[in-house]
Amino acid sequence: MYKPFSVAFGVAGGIAAGFVFKQIWKRLSGEEEAPEATSREYGWGEVIAAAALQGAVFAAVRAAIDRGGAAGVRRLTGNWPD
Repeated sequence: MYKPFSVAFGVAGGIAAGFVFKQIWKRLSGEEEAPEATSREYGWGEVIAAAALQGAVFAAVRAAIDRGGAAGVRRLTGNWPD
């Protein structure tokens, strides 16, 4: 029963993580967009730092949403989803 909700939580998590990452990047760098791996005007350090930050934000937001979803299912059904 949890699987369909898990997919929806995953999509919502991706959208939320993208928004959170953009806000963090904007505050840290002062730029609207993070560098792409193929962006010529950025060095290795900037590209790798942006990718590492993005990965960390996506993982943290996804974990928070998955955990919240599982806790919600437990509150509704009394069982922790497997």
